[in-house]
Amino acid sequence: MALSSQADEFSDASQLVRANKHAEALAKVDSYLVSKPADPRMRFLKGVIQRHLGQQDEAIATFTSLSQDYPELAEPYNNLAVLHAAQGQYEKARAALDMAIRTNPGYATAYENLGDVYARLASQAYDKALQLDSSNSSVPPKLAHIQQVFKPGPGQTPVKP
Repeated sequence: MALSSQADEFSDASQLVRANKHAEALAKVDSYLVSKPADPRMRFLKGVIQRHLGQQDEAIATFTSLSQDYPELAEPYNNLAVLHAAQGQYEKARAALDMAIRTNPGYATAYENLGDVYARLASQAYDKALQLDSSNSSVPPKLAHIQQVFKPGPGQTPVKP
């Protein structure tokens, strides 16, 4: 009976998230976590909700704590990377994605996100190269190519949660 109740609570909160009722979902998750504060699924969902609510620092804290308590889970590392990348902290994002991949070598989304992060780091390096030597004619085409890759298309996000 307890497992069914737990699944129902998670399902209810997830439905609220899908319905974009993030404040209600967060209240349900927080209420649940009072009695079961270690539940990894609910804690993960809390981080997702916090991200949707624009509570980036709180989401980072939630995913960091979750990855420390459950280092065998790759998803919290990936979500940390998404948050770090959104803040332009690409080295932190890279480190989190390395952990996600080390934890789950078959995690395709983490590999895709890592490629995006490396491309962002390359863009920064090319920018710096141009600052130091604006006469270097080989850098602008490389920079333009990377910028074209990240030109937002419909429904496209640079790093996936």
